[in-house]
Amino acid sequence: MFKKLEFAEGTQGTRRADIQAGIDVLVELTEHKRTGRLTEGKVKEVLTTSPNHPHGIKVMLENGLIGRIKQII
Repeated sequence: MFKKLEFAEGTQGTRRADIQAGIDVLVELTEHKRTGRLTEGKVKEVLTTSPNHPHGIKVMLENGLIGRIKQII
């Protein structure tokens, strides 16, 4: 369930236009910012309103967890 990965340019979730409900992503939850632990899930709702965010677009997963996208699977 938890993964720590290096990701290639272009697969990061920094552009809101690349994100839609139902896609599989790896997110960094707020409580895991220090460890960098990533959680896998499906996007339920996009919470960031700006078109880009350097730390990742904030989303709510289908299980209710909220975090910033670090990688699109």
